[in-house]
Amino acid sequence: MTVAVVRFGGSNCDRDAERALAHLGIDAQIVWHEDGLPDGTTGVVLPGGFSYGDYLRAGAMAARSPIVDEVREAAADGVPVLGVCNGAQIGCESGLTEGAFTTNRSARFQCEHVHLRVENADTPWTAAYEQGEVIEVPIAHGEGRYEANDVRLTELEMEDRILFRYCDADGEVTDAANPNGSKHAVAGVLGERDSVAVLMPHPERATLPDVGGTDGQGILRGFERSQA
Repeated sequence: MTVAVVRFGGSNCDRDAERALAHLGIDAQIVWHEDGLPDGTTGVVLPGGFSYGDYLRAGAMAARSPIVDEVREAAADGVPVLGVCNGAQIGCESGLTEGAFTTNRSARFQCEHVHLRVENADTPWTAAYEQGEVIEVPIAHGEGRYEANDVRLTELEMEDRILFRYCDADGEVTDAANPNGSKHAVAGVLGERDSVAVLMPHPERATLPDVGGTDGQGILRGFERSQA
């Protein structure tokens, strides 16, 4: 399998994602957005960073790049797609997933390790974990507060499309454990297919044993499971 890591002007986590996937034995290739998806692409990462300088809104301009049309088509065909941080913002802006990521409650850029509770373990991205398991993954964002219409958010919860919630080390979802003020403490959601997911925390930064822990490995192995 070959996972395309899409690089936009301003991406800065593309190499991190490529290296993390390679560490897991997953072939990955950085792709410049103007070049389109390579033939034979079997997975897509929309990585973190500041595509187009976050002008207008974070992810808004990248979401209108022609390659994102290709990503949507691939996702509709069952190709696994993972949006991380800025990639999650692009995913929401492009309609791959519901909701939006907006300015942090603190109105500041935040870079820290957080705890996540697995809300749905029956997906390719979470099958390595148990329902309710707590993992530790870093965040680094200024616009990570998840927002969605109350009615639609309730529907997403009923459809089991919430992947992770921010929590404390004991798995309790509290306001203090919510680093950015995300509604219902949502940290990651699924698209219409469970092969499409976006999340604000960085699993690629929690994959290499010597750099940031390994709790994020199970998320990236979703590319393997989606192809099983």
